[in-house]
Amino acid sequence: MTSKSKNPAPPSTAPEDERLPFGRTVAFGLQHVLTMYGGIIAPPLIIGQAAGLSSDQIALLVACCLFIGGLATILQSWGIPFFGSKLPLVQGTSFASVSTMGAIVSGAPDHVHGLQSVFGSVIVSAAIGFLIAPFFAKIIRFFPPVVTGVVITMIGVSLTPVAANWAMGGNAKAENYGSLQNIGLAALVFALTILFSKLGNAAISRLSILIAMVVGTLVAIPLGMADFSKVGTGAIFAFPQPLAFGMPVFEVGAILSMTIVVIVILTETTADILAVGEITGAKVDSKRIANGLRADMASTFVAPFFNTFTQSAFAQNVGLVAITGVKSRFVVTAGGGILVVLGLLPILGRVVAAIPTPVLGGAGIVLFGTVAASGIRTLSKVNYDGYNLIIVGASIAFGGIPIVKPEFYNHFPGWAATILHSGISSAAIMAVLLNIIFNEIQGGNSKKGSVFVAAPPRMVREEELDNLEDGDSYIGGKLVDAGGNEVKVVTAQQQLTELKRHAKACEKNNVPVPESVTAALQKIERDGTLPSGGH
Repeated sequence: MTSKSKNPAPPSTAPEDERLPFGRTVAFGLQHVLTMYGGIIAPPLIIGQAAGLSSDQIALLVACCLFIGGLATILQSWGIPFFGSKLPLVQGTSFASVSTMGAIVSGAPDHVHGLQSVFGSVIVSAAIGFLIAPFFAKIIRFFPPVVTGVVITMIGVSLTPVAANWAMGGNAKAENYGSLQNIGLAALVFALTILFSKLGNAAISRLSILIAMVVGTLVAIPLGMADFSKVGTGAIFAFPQPLAFGMPVFEVGAILSMTIVVIVILTETTADILAVGEITGAKVDSKRIANGLRADMASTFVAPFFNTFTQSAFAQNVGLVAITGVKSRFVVTAGGGILVVLGLLPILGRVVAAIPTPVLGGAGIVLFGTVAASGIRTLSKVNYDGYNLIIVGASIAFGGIPIVKPEFYNHFPGWAATILHSGISSAAIMAVLLNIIFNEIQGGNSKKGSVFVAAPPRMVREEELDNLEDGDSYIGGKLVDAGGNEVKVVTAQQQLTELKRHAKACEKNNVPVPESVTAALQKIERDGTLPSGGH
């Protein structure tokens, strides 16, 4: 008697679970590393300089950031039970914590104590973030397309100044900052990215960012804009020394400040998970978000023991997923492995660090713009008949304040300034609140919707059915426009009645009567005729 053999479960067909050949996986992973390299090494450079560390100590901070960032990326993308979103998300040292860490270091009696206080505050705040992560995962119902579209758009918009700064040279104090040579190199990389994306070869198109950056770097060498002379200086292999600056110090003020930063990081990582889910088409539920946030906080908790800081998802790599169309999480896992290697092999890190900042800027303009475009694509699916237009408009404008006026919140309490200084978190908070006010709490809403969308119903008289617009069609006995909306077929008297009814409804709801309605009624009173067509 033979037992029936069970058929093995079919492999997952989800785009994020696609496995590519080894060579392509590594190449695409390297592209992710190059895209975020400037961002991941910036925080340790800034904090190291603020703390007055030596070049060797700063190099240690950089190596530790690469090492932990790689491990965090592997945990987030590969995933284990309860940890990791299993999405193509690159993790690294969060820029959101830089200003707070700088303030902690500046207020310390010496740089060692300052760093110890930073590390202690990160450990405790990460533990708090880990505990509240499930709460953040439950708020997914408050992130419909009108909210996620705003947040994704603002991720791209808020990163644009970063790309512009890179394109100008990255160092505002340098003599050649903003020079035509720097911007020209960035423009070359930008143009090459577009060109390689346009080519019919799929492999070249998907590696367009990497190829453009390599070509840009090669062009920069004879121009004296790329210096590889220091690549061979220093150790080839070095394991990051745990607690190199001593045991962490736990101070209440530093912990409170860093906890606020962690809340911002949780908000931004949630937005990044939703963004990459939208781009890949992956199902993102509260469980997946909770797993992603737990991985975020677990990595942040471990980071200080290896001399580094808060970890979060990198929005620029979300843009890379969108522009290349490579949605495999295993590509990002390979990128995490490369980061680990860079952290263990400082010589390789020095090679990558030698890439001119304007090269990163040229690539960043395309990447960050693509993130914003992904958000706009999401917003195009939103129904604007109700209050969604005011939600989108107010949230984007609110998120844009710290981008166009970074000093806007300088006189606010420190905790408020920390949260609102991020255009991403500002827009997310406003979009969520307005969505709750207008779409979740229905009481008090005008039945006619927002003043911004008040418009008369579109009509045509039955004797003038030939007065159609492009895309109009007559289907199943109904006249519909290009958007699938039915256009009423009425008599002249019915049109007059409907126009008067709409005008009264606008006045009753304190909404301005549309000019087209007023003009039509005035024409009727003036000559007794109705305007042809109807809007």
